[in-house]
Amino acid sequence: MSKTRVYQIAKELGMSNEDVLVKLKELEINVVDENSEIEEDELELAMDILKDEVAATNGPTIKIDGKLTVQELANKLDKSASEIIMKLMKMGTMASINQEISLEIGSLVASEYGFELVQGGSDEEELEAIEELLEIEEDREEDLVKRPPVVTVMGHVDHGKTSLLDAIRSTNVTSSEAGGITQHIGASEVMVNGEKVVFLDTPGHEAFTSMRARGAQVTDMAILVVAADDGIMPQTVEAINHAKAANVPLIVAINKIDKPGANPDRVKQELSEQGLLVEDWGGDVICVPVSALKREGIDTLLEMVLLVAEVEELKANPKKRAVGTVIEAELDKGRGPVATILVQGGTLNVGDPIVCGLASGKVRAMINSKGKRVKAATPSTAVEILGLSEVPQGGDQFVAVATDKIARNVAEKRQQMAREEMLKSNQRMSLDDFFSQMGDAEVKELNIVIKADVQGSVQAVKQSLEKLSNEEVAVRVIHGGVGAVTESDVMLAAASNAIIIGFSVRPVPGAEMLAQKESVDVRTYTIIYKAIEDVQAAMTGMLDPEYRDEDTGKAEVRETFKLSGVGTIAGCYVTNGKIFRGSKVRVVRDGIIIHEGELAALKRFKDDVKEVNYGYECGMSFVNYNDIKEGDIIEAYITKEVERKLK
Repeated sequence: MSKTRVYQIAKELGMSNEDVLVKLKELEINVVDENSEIEEDELELAMDILKDEVAATNGPTIKIDGKLTVQELANKLDKSASEIIMKLMKMGTMASINQEISLEIGSLVASEYGFELVQGGSDEEELEAIEELLEIEEDREEDLVKRPPVVTVMGHVDHGKTSLLDAIRSTNVTSSEAGGITQHIGASEVMVNGEKVVFLDTPGHEAFTSMRARGAQVTDMAILVVAADDGIMPQTVEAINHAKAANVPLIVAINKIDKPGANPDRVKQELSEQGLLVEDWGGDVICVPVSALKREGIDTLLEMVLLVAEVEELKANPKKRAVGTVIEAELDKGRGPVATILVQGGTLNVGDPIVCGLASGKVRAMINSKGKRVKAATPSTAVEILGLSEVPQGGDQFVAVATDKIARNVAEKRQQMAREEMLKSNQRMSLDDFFSQMGDAEVKELNIVIKADVQGSVQAVKQSLEKLSNEEVAVRVIHGGVGAVTESDVMLAAASNAIIIGFSVRPVPGAEMLAQKESVDVRTYTIIYKAIEDVQAAMTGMLDPEYRDEDTGKAEVRETFKLSGVGTIAGCYVTNGKIFRGSKVRVVRDGIIIHEGELAALKRFKDDVKEVNYGYECGMSFVNYNDIKEGDIIEAYITKEVERKLK
């Protein structure tokens, strides 16, 4: 491996060779001139100190890789895009939020805030180099020890999943849930015959499919709760598919066996139709009848969990750097970003630097399922952690790393690449695209900003609303985030002509006032169904009105007259319904419509009339049409606007 020379460091940092030599000698690094080589272990220390020196002299630097847009510059300077646009306008440069600007102009704006812009290298190369530091260590057989099983509770809404967990851990969660429906993934630990079992409770509503899928990915086995009086429902089938996709063993808990309409055999029959044959029917699927309400069959169910865990031989290495998955994350008003994580390998300690998707940080505190602070979390332990830079996504992998610097670098690089991907996807339509879509029907868009109390709810609401899109109206979620509705959310909605939907959150006072000023519609909900209904109503209003022709009457032409200055008059007999003055008409000859137009006049004898009923004679003349013959049929109709509804 080639060693780094003094002049190379000077060139990289934009310093003179003499200044670098002086600094290195102060650090007692053995260098003579600009061609002196520096050992690798000394290089990292030297570079850190020299970079700080440069930053102190020139102001903090911001590295720009590739193209620079107004939005990206705003993100790097931690300013709003509107503020950067105003700065550019004062400099005589007009630019929109996604417009590219030159490095020179960007540097001028950055210097206003005391920063210096520098051109960087390839994102991919840098990220690859940094990601190598995150490589998860291979487990050696001698390091593997037995670990507790992680169990996911799945099933249809209202089939008693939360009540079953209540029975297992003797707590009551249901009463605090909005509408009695579990809205977030929870994690809890229970002791069974002296052995620990971790339970993940996944929401049962179909909108939370993605959260339930995440539950299946981190689990060792799944308990499928089926109500004995209800049987297999759509979400039960969905839960079975998730368990099959994750390739995890399934234990069926037939709940509510104490109810009068309970029929466990029907449930077993329906399970067999889904490819699950229970043990007492000659299959290999464990099935336990339980009553969460009366606490019956719970011990048997837990014994089966331990039995399956024993067969699976679950092991992990507690000696390596911790690795695991984020189950849920939220922004807590007092504590900042809080993530519920499941440690799947290694041991996580308080003070460990970690990378978690786009977030990074040092674990400040860990709280277990009983609300107690712990200093270490071993494999198959679910804990809440504090200290992350931002709220991660549920399902993100977390990895403990050697230093804060590595964690920060990886997270920053990932964020940068994510922003660039987003900007690429939001680029304006090219002429080619425009030309290819000119013949298509124009699709209206309903832009929505979603804010929720936890990340899982953001995803669930987003998926539910985007499913409402049809050929005429497309629902487009332009932003989804965790926490209260803020002023920046309102500004984004105002700029994008969007509505804001808050799920279990409220707008901050400043945002409420701004929303009124900018006429931005902010709606808050605690139950997902209500949000879906309201968006459907909004979309129905956006549909182009539908017009339908309604026939009012028919008349047969018996005679025709020609009047100078008027044209041809048709003497008619009304054979059906009524003919109204000002009606639209179709002239039908031999079963073929030969003309569509409007009535110019409707007369009875010499008088103008408003309408002529069935069985009466009348005279008609038509706007700009005179080719009327005896025997023609005149069909009169009116056009009515029909209320549109989403299919």
